[in-house]
Amino acid sequence: MQNIAPSERSSRWLFAAVFTTLAIAAALLILNRAMAQNTETSSKSSDDADLRSRLTKEQYYVTKQNGTEAPFRNEYWDNKRAGIYVDVISGEPLFSSLEKFDSGTGWPSFTKPLEKENVLEKTDSSHGMTRVEVRSKKGDAHLGHLFDDGPAPTRMRYCMNSASLRFIPVEKLKEEGYERFLPLFEGKK
Repeated sequence: MQNIAPSERSSRWLFAAVFTTLAIAAALLILNRAMAQNTETSSKSSDDADLRSRLTKEQYYVTKQNGTEAPFRNEYWDNKRAGIYVDVISGEPLFSSLEKFDSGTGWPSFTKPLEKENVLEKTDSSHGMTRVEVRSKKGDAHLGHLFDDGPAPTRMRYCMNSASLRFIPVEKLKEEGYERFLPLFEGKK
């Protein structure tokens, strides 16, 4: 057996201790990441199951699979009542009937969002064209697309899918917790 100097023995012991500690730390890190991924996947699938139970098939198709509903055969394309449109998933306020106009497309169209911070605009290169997709911020729902062929003064057309929206008539704004928008409709017919 070799004679090992005490200082060399200490160095080997220190190396073994550091190596073992690093190996354990790496294993714990890998395990932690795997558990976090599993929790995230589980959470997403339970969120998805919840959405599938709350939404109609068409609402799910439009909001979560970036679908488009049929023109002229959707709930709000011709709605002329005063009120606001909220995200069908999260309830975040998106558009007002005061900014709605008849675009002739068969989908509800608006000149601007009710609260700009509640809508996200993303480049959409699907179907062989480049467009601007509009999504809700909190619900991450596909709402529709944005075009620059709307009326003055904005010249914008937010062409939305009724399936991604829920309409709240002005007389129910307070009841549903959206009373802060009532002043928009005062004196308007």
